[in-house]
Amino acid sequence: MSGSCAAAEEEAGSGQQLHMKVNEYKENQNISYVSLKPVQTPVLEKIAKVCLVPFSLSNYKSGQLKLPKSLLNKNSNSEVACKKFKKTGIKKTCRRILTSKMEATTSPKAESILQKSSLDVHPESNQRQQKSTSDSVILSVDVESSQDEDSDEDTTSSLGDFSGLSPYERKRLKNISENADFFASLQLSESAERLREMIKKRQPPKSKRKKPKKRENGTGCRRSMRLLNVDPSGFSLSAIPTQPTLVADENPLLPPGPLEMTPENVDDNSELFKGFLQTWAEVSKTSSKNIEKELSSIKSYKANLSGMVIREDTVYKVTRGSVCSMAFHPSDTKTLLAAGAKSGQVGLWDLTHQPKEDGVYVFQPHSQTVSCLYFSPTNPAHILSLSYDGTLRCGDFSRAVFEEVYRNEESSLSSFDFLAEDASTLIVGHWDGSMSLVDRRTPGTSCEKLINSSLRKIRTVHVHPVHRQYFVTAGLSDTHIYDARRLNPRGSQPLISLTAHTQSVASAYFSPLTGNRVVTTCADCKLRIFDSSCISSQVPLLTTIRHNTTTGRWLTRFRAVWDPKQEDCFIVGSMAHPRQVEIFHETGKRVHSFLGECLVSVCSINAMHPTRYILAGGNSSGKIHVFMN
Repeated sequence: MSGSCAAAEEEAGSGQQLHMKVNEYKENQNISYVSLKPVQTPVLEKIAKVCLVPFSLSNYKSGQLKLPKSLLNKNSNSEVACKKFKKTGIKKTCRRILTSKMEATTSPKAESILQKSSLDVHPESNQRQQKSTSDSVILSVDVESSQDEDSDEDTTSSLGDFSGLSPYERKRLKNISENADFFASLQLSESAERLREMIKKRQPPKSKRKKPKKRENGTGCRRSMRLLNVDPSGFSLSAIPTQPTLVADENPLLPPGPLEMTPENVDDNSELFKGFLQTWAEVSKTSSKNIEKELSSIKSYKANLSGMVIREDTVYKVTRGSVCSMAFHPSDTKTLLAAGAKSGQVGLWDLTHQPKEDGVYVFQPHSQTVSCLYFSPTNPAHILSLSYDGTLRCGDFSRAVFEEVYRNEESSLSSFDFLAEDASTLIVGHWDGSMSLVDRRTPGTSCEKLINSSLRKIRTVHVHPVHRQYFVTAGLSDTHIYDARRLNPRGSQPLISLTAHTQSVASAYFSPLTGNRVVTTCADCKLRIFDSSCISSQVPLLTTIRHNTTTGRWLTRFRAVWDPKQEDCFIVGSMAHPRQVEIFHETGKRVHSFLGECLVSVCSINAMHPTRYILAGGNSSGKIHVFMN
């Protein structure tokens, strides 16, 4: 710092001697600004020009700060300090002045002189000058001394009691020295190098594992003589050709042709079964007359529904597996009920017979799900059943036989209905979307027409009760009304489409008396009622009822069906708790809910007696619950 450090000039004959009191250094004492121009300051009876340069400790590392030996001595002497440095006389004078300068700069007078004598005012110097004056002076001396000292000079002498430094500076220098000595004694770099060498030595060389050679003559593991195909005496056994095992079909098709009515739960030669068949034949003869149906008022209808109750003797497991279809015999004298099951069974239950176990008979006319059951409107002694196995049979109680009406082994059947009032012609729906016209008067089991429709799937088929040339089909989000007179085997277009559904439709039925309404059950948890009074034009949507139809995998899907006695009310199962069966009006209002202690399961399939107030509901275990007066 030969160009920027302070130069001391002695003035001879100076008559004035300034005596200043040296104040102790205060911690965290900051100077507002420092001037780079020389300042005349009286120090130790001499006038010295000192140039102060701002210096920051952040630019230096811990090992770069080394104090000269002159500042570490307990009794600093200007003559001894000058002997140690190999510089000119001006630098020796600078050493003496800077060494004793710590006492002068700590006084408030020296501070005021520096502030008054400064010519340049810098507004931003307050932020840059946060260090004390003593730090700047010591660093300037340290930099100069470190450049001039020899490399072997001892700069780490003992840190004793320094008269020229404040207690804070002495403690700071002592901590720096102790920390440096501590880290040097640890020898971290040497230890790290040794560890690296040890890790390299310990790593085993990578070598591929040699696979053991297979023994050609010996056996790898012990095996039984049976697996080795060796006789216990040591002789090899002759190889026996294994025949492929044939997996039996779970639901084999029944042989074509008529099947005898043989009950599975009782002996067919018993007197009870013969009396059961005779009862059904006699009841069918007396109930063949057509009775005119009249629409009753809602008040009287509600009153009759409220009188219907369920008892333990009206609950019984009729079939094996889920109930998928039900139908009441139209008799007014006896209560006869038929149920079709998922297992292909058809169960007949005479509720007037006691005990109830003796009034149930189960038959097996099909091998798969019986999805549709109807009693013949002209001859109630005939019950027609349709199954997924591709067969449509007619059970004749007078002859105790199930005759085959229609058979199609290439396609699965889903539903059917009578086109003619005398039940001579039928419309049959297939799961692949096609339809068949069947005439029972034609010999054989084939259909008259096989019509390809625009539907991808057909779930239900229902004929208009008045204009029987119209029928409605329900499928995958498609509900169409067709005209049987315009069916074309190559492809038929629907007369009207009901496009309000967003998901698959489980069922669609015309109202029983006039056919002016169509009720549909959709998987989007909505029941819809359409106005079908004018089929030649559009069929508008009248009412939408929010109803939970999510039955899941193990329950049969809900199908809302009309009450044959009431034109404007329909019945549907419910997922609500407690378990119940609900009746709604076409306006969307709930008319009645059937509850009871004996009803503890979901009844997905429901049927109402055509002339009497009797309701039957079937669940997914084959049990039937009957509400009656």
